[in-house]
Amino acid sequence: MERTPIAILLADDDPDDRMMAAEALEESRVVNTLATVEDGEELLEYLRCEGRYADRDPTLPGLILLDLNMPRMDGREALAAIKKDPRLRRIPVVVLTTSRAEEDIIKSYDLGVNSFISKPVTFDGLVSIMAELGRYWIEIVELPATS
Repeated sequence: MERTPIAILLADDDPDDRMMAAEALEESRVVNTLATVEDGEELLEYLRCEGRYADRDPTLPGLILLDLNMPRMDGREALAAIKKDPRLRRIPVVVLTTSRAEEDIIKSYDLGVNSFISKPVTFDGLVSIMAELGRYWIEIVELPATS
């Protein structure tokens, strides 16, 4: 069975982190489409095709990379909203954050996150993580169809 390439949605308020994540995905040869948003409110607007995203293709991403510490609505609040929404809850969410706090790890898993990864301090480390994410979530795991 041939796999349909999944789109990746990155929610991170730091423009440098968004740029580095995109470059790391490219460097690690993960060629899936990447869309980015800046906070939890924008993430939910994107997923629900609301506001400035009202006219976007309604196909859901196959994977969300989520920072925890963002303005307006942080990653924890966004994760809770995603996992409560019957249309969105099956989208795998990987927390990718600078936090290493045990409380953040526990809370994220309690809210239904699929994986928790602390951002590496080097670009090479980020490339390595993106390659592994790509291999696991795009090549190995069977995901439900997005619609």
